[in-house]
Amino acid sequence: MTLGIKTVTLGCKVNQYETEYVREGLLSAGYIDAKEDDSADLCIVNTCTVTQTGDSKSRQVIRQLARRNPGTRIVVMGCYATRAPEEVAQLPGVVEVVTDKRELPDLLGRHGVVDIPTGVSGLAQRHRAYLKVQDGCLLKCSFCIIPQVRPQMYSRELKEIRAEAERLIDRGFRELVLTGIHLGHYGVDFNRGKPKSEWTRLSSLVRELAQLPGDFRIRLSSIEATEVTRELIDVFSEFPDRVCPHMHISMQSGSDTVLRRMRRRWGSERFIDRCRMLQSALDVPAITTDIIVGFPGETEEEFLETCAAARDVGFSKIHIFPFSGRRGTPAAKMSGQIPPQEKQRRRLYLADIEKDLAASYFQQLQGKKIQVLLESISENRKEILGTACRYAPVAVPRKNVAAGDDALGELQWVEAGDVVDGRILAACHPVSLRR
Repeated sequence: MTLGIKTVTLGCKVNQYETEYVREGLLSAGYIDAKEDDSADLCIVNTCTVTQTGDSKSRQVIRQLARRNPGTRIVVMGCYATRAPEEVAQLPGVVEVVTDKRELPDLLGRHGVVDIPTGVSGLAQRHRAYLKVQDGCLLKCSFCIIPQVRPQMYSRELKEIRAEAERLIDRGFRELVLTGIHLGHYGVDFNRGKPKSEWTRLSSLVRELAQLPGDFRIRLSSIEATEVTRELIDVFSEFPDRVCPHMHISMQSGSDTVLRRMRRRWGSERFIDRCRMLQSALDVPAITTDIIVGFPGETEEEFLETCAAARDVGFSKIHIFPFSGRRGTPAAKMSGQIPPQEKQRRRLYLADIEKDLAASYFQQLQGKKIQVLLESISENRKEILGTACRYAPVAVPRKNVAAGDDALGELQWVEAGDVVDGRILAACHPVSLRR
């Protein structure tokens, strides 16, 4: 009898990768993806615990799966499962709680998988592939629970990552997104006891992958300011058509006093300096970031310092998070908690700044050749929508794409034109699939 499975992922790109790893392993053992309206024999839920909302959504998903799939067995993994395994085990339908992602090969073995996969072959219904290269975080930011649930830091061997990248490229994925819980610490565990001249770094990995044959590009998911090194920037410069000129550098705040309360490792000046170093070395690189507004004790002056720093850098996109105290973190117990309505006001104020910064950045790209991953058809079916190498949304007239709808999932060079409704319109003349 063929058994059906359903998978649900909450949270980050690393979780999405790990869910796909489990799914592909089960499919290799004879399981099939259950249709949406059919009941599944086995459900896999990969949870998130970054916020209390993540915990709540995880519980809600598990209860819904139990209700809609009578008799199903539910396996729960992820950060919420690690943080509160006894709580998760009491939820309806749960038969197993995986508290350590390093146990996933054993989980697959218990469900009949003989040939344990070493990676993934892609992500269902996506044109880009996430490639997990590292796990774990040792930092102690006062607002973050993740170091408590993923404290074991380890990196994958370069040859294993390379082999997985080659499989993904051969399957037609044109963008590989390197992901990790602390991506910039890739290789740190390999370097203990070695002379600095023999260290493995993120730059070493990116250079190795950039030299693989094929038509593809590489993007980094997220790194910290101190990891924007000259060595890494040199790799970006060396492979301008292969490595996306885009870095997501997490700022969190532009106020030095807030950064100290957050227990971050640098001040705003050092952060801006690293961004300047990147901007001076590359051709109009995109810099995106995360910012928390309403951190405990944040004064209006401190908030305005953050706004000034955002303008100074010129971010092309800001992920804005009103502070949400996470039980178990020092920040949740700090005095000076900001009222919700004030956090919302600051969020909206910063969102207006972000809108202006994005428009200004997109205007800098006008007239430039940009590489776009073609991903979907617009609702009016007149345009093919995609994402530029510089992480900007782009619309290309379908009539100008030589391969038409068959080009979905392919890379195409276009000339950036006007910006309308937050999206770059490609210049209206035929362009080829190559530069």
